[in-house]
Amino acid sequence: MQQNMIKVWKLGMISYDTALKIQLALARKHLDALMKGQDGNFDTLLLVEHKPVFTVGIRDETPPEEVSRLKNLGAEFRKTNRGGLITFHGPGQLVAYPIINLKHYKTSVKWYVNSLEETVINVCHELGIKGNRSPYTGVWVDDNKIAAIGIHASRYVTTHGISINCDNDLSWFDNIDPCGIEDKGVTSLTKETGVICTIDKITPIFLQCFDKVFGCQTEDIDIKTQEEILNGVYSKIVSDKVIAGQQAA
Repeated sequence: MQQNMIKVWKLGMISYDTALKIQLALARKHLDALMKGQDGNFDTLLLVEHKPVFTVGIRDETPPEEVSRLKNLGAEFRKTNRGGLITFHGPGQLVAYPIINLKHYKTSVKWYVNSLEETVINVCHELGIKGNRSPYTGVWVDDNKIAAIGIHASRYVTTHGISINCDNDLSWFDNIDPCGIEDKGVTSLTKETGVICTIDKITPIFLQCFDKVFGCQTEDIDIKTQEEILNGVYSKIVSDKVIAGQQAA
């Protein structure tokens, strides 16, 4: 049986806003093809690292004073259309955004979230860590969360994804109840292994586990597609700034 192909785009350190615009541009390629009755394979896995940012999902009810407090810590704050409540992204954390059409796999959001969890559990296993599921979404080591999941799906095209604490500063999480869960902690691959687990070290392990769980084959995205997406994204950013300037004038 022929394996599905997923393009991998390693974007490195990138702002949350720009990463989201790239996600939406790729999702639009999927949805435009579906509108035309086509089945083009635009499945892409974005691998990124973010500057400090707190993000919240569609069920968020964070009061304005709390948003101000978090911003004053030196992080950005963004509301999103993903599932889940508040979490944090920052340097040393591997964030994976699969922009895929679940019709190429299984048309089940529950299966998809389960598969993301299974991928991280396998990463943990490769490093000698016992990762587990719990009644809460994500992957846990005992009562400490090591990976958070928050996704959105439109016509089975996915956006947002999963963040794995590799070698990040966990003290940022002291300022929130991660994912709205009290009395639970956070941990990282570095903390659990006692060995520095950089993103560069964990990325190939993550991709190997992702391939196995999803039954797919990953390969690096081509430069032409990167340029096409980025040109569209940065053109929109410039356009938005011009419109904002005109409205403020």
